[in-house]
Amino acid sequence: MWYAILGIDNNDSLAARRKARPEHLARLEALRDAGRLRLAGPLPAIDAEDPGPAGFVGSLIVAEFDSLASARAWADQDPYLAVGVYARVEVWPFRHVLP
Repeated sequence: MWYAILGIDNNDSLAARRKARPEHLARLEALRDAGRLRLAGPLPAIDAEDPGPAGFVGSLIVAEFDSLASARAWADQDPYLAVGVYARVEVWPFRHVLP
């Protein structure tokens, strides 16, 4: 089943986000390579593709897992959570309808 993972950033997390990004992306690339990643990306703090120093307010990931528990366990191991980029992470079942 698909799950939506929403990471909400702490204030002033841009430096920590940049530092942990390679490890964060490696985990997402592993999901992609296994055919289990629907989409992933950051949520800019301002209405711009590149928010510059304004940074990001969080990230959205939609990926396939065996269960809500396994999706939560995967999300709990995110490097962004470990280094304090994320203040919290929420995980919900996701029903893909369109496109």
